[in-house]
Amino acid sequence: MGRAPAPGAATPPLLIACALGIEQLALRSGDRSGAPGPVTVLRTGMGPERARTAVSRALGERRRWDAAVIASGFCAGLAPGMHPGDLVVADETRGPDGTTACTGPDLLVKALVRAVPGRSVHIGPLSGSDHVVRGPERAALRGTGAIAVDMESAATLRTARAAGAFGEGPGARPVAAVRVVVDAPEHELVRIGTVRGGISAFRVLRAVLPAFYEWHRSLLLPRR
Repeated sequence: MGRAPAPGAATPPLLIACALGIEQLALRSGDRSGAPGPVTVLRTGMGPERARTAVSRALGERRRWDAAVIASGFCAGLAPGMHPGDLVVADETRGPDGTTACTGPDLLVKALVRAVPGRSVHIGPLSGSDHVVRGPERAALRGTGAIAVDMESAATLRTARAAGAFGEGPGARPVAAVRVVVDAPEHELVRIGTVRGGISAFRVLRAVLPAFYEWHRSLLLPRR
């Protein structure tokens, strides 16, 4: 299923995009060993417009033109029974510009179960929003089948797929979204600063890097 680099070619890099400084801190302070190629943790800023701008600029640099892209950070869970610290793996992201299918979500789920044992991992559609979602709007999104919502993943993946000459189909740029729940129906977050107060999401986000590297490595295996 992979896109093995040509003999003598450099290993394609991995770009991990997040919105907040606390997310970037978690991802940068995790285990950085085991990456099959260069890794960049990009802070985009909050909201879809900032995500589009930052990701487009990053992928426009020659050293990252063929990067695989993961949108990561925190999210609001929509499904009953979700708890802070649960993991969400998108099988697709949904935004106003359309739906983006994710690459190898099942591989990510298996890798995350190994990397963060004991944590629940949910797989399903991840919805995009340009604002914090509360109350009735949360229920309405759940009614569409989405299991979580955040402000940047849909824009990040849509922009990544549109950048460069990859296109859709088998040769499309690999993209994924992995989020950690900080806000769930029974555990509504008052403000994002609460994350700094010891919520488990930060520690979980620090632990996901080996799973990201395993996913990235799988993309480099020769096609069968």
